[in-house]
Amino acid sequence: MGLKQAIKNLDAFPRAEEHLLQKTQSGALVSIVGLVIMATLFFHELTYYLSTYTVHQMSVDLKRGETLPIHINMTFPSLPCDVLSVDAIDMSGKHEVDLDTNIWKLRLNSHGHIIGTEYLSDLVEKEHAAHKHDDENEHHDDADKKLRALGFNEEAENMIKKVKKALDNGEGCRVYGVLDVQRVAGNFHISVHGLNIYVAQMIFGGATHVNVSHMIHDLSFGPKYPGLHNPLDGTVRILHETSGTFKYYIKIVPTEYRYIWKEVLPTNQFSVSEYFSPMKEYDRSWPAVYFLYDLSPITVTIKEERRSFLHFITRLCAVLGGTFALTGMLDRWMYRLIEEVTKASGTRAYR
Repeated sequence: MGLKQAIKNLDAFPRAEEHLLQKTQSGALVSIVGLVIMATLFFHELTYYLSTYTVHQMSVDLKRGETLPIHINMTFPSLPCDVLSVDAIDMSGKHEVDLDTNIWKLRLNSHGHIIGTEYLSDLVEKEHAAHKHDDENEHHDDADKKLRALGFNEEAENMIKKVKKALDNGEGCRVYGVLDVQRVAGNFHISVHGLNIYVAQMIFGGATHVNVSHMIHDLSFGPKYPGLHNPLDGTVRILHETSGTFKYYIKIVPTEYRYIWKEVLPTNQFSVSEYFSPMKEYDRSWPAVYFLYDLSPITVTIKEERRSFLHFITRLCAVLGGTFALTGMLDRWMYRLIEEVTKASGTRAYR
């Protein structure tokens, strides 16, 4: 009996007899409010536990021999598809013959509606010599050879008539698809460089009349992951009564996103700065939109993680216990307040 009594003395929650308990309306009100608060906090903590958070880690990029996917989706409202070409140049100096490319051009009318589709077969990847990105002479030399092989006069005349008609109708062009380039620094640009210089001169009447206004719907270097923001998405650059060359300097950061279920998504994020160079009458170059990119030597790994169950139980006990203790204190204060008010009213009535 002594041992059992000693154990009973350790009871921190003694029970009172039922007839000694007094239930009040104020206590019921406080209990209901406390239950609502505890239920709300419980679901909040449960949602917090089930949600994931991300942890960022950095390490040296050890990837070699992989390609870099470039996703393009742009609109040129003032240039027909027949004059636009995409050129890709990298720092390796290699000429890639079997470049894995899937680029399409959509013809747009003056209202931006699609009126035709064609596959872009004039993608050119050139040798990058002495790191010169504005080598228009090589572009035009290649175009001259191509036009001479096809019959310069006939092909050029048909091209001029077709493009001038498209310009009069206010045609534009949407360029979209994927470029797979080597994982080295380089650039790609969209311009009229694919035209012979004399043909371009007859079509536009000079470089200052080439309007490279553009809208970037999507530009990315890999698949998207939760929380990724591509800074060039939604960019709009419209030129009025002027022309020039846009250059976007891009710093690509290799990224791995690790989902909570251990799936790994290799991709890239990037930062960008922008420069616009207006055309002058004496400039020999032609307007274009350049994207000059370089890769960071650091890889960012983003991992999804979930909070431990022990952490969830600890927070839950703290929240629910604190709410229960607070409502108990509030109930006692309200009971004493009502009791004092009742006694004061009874004293006045007796007098």
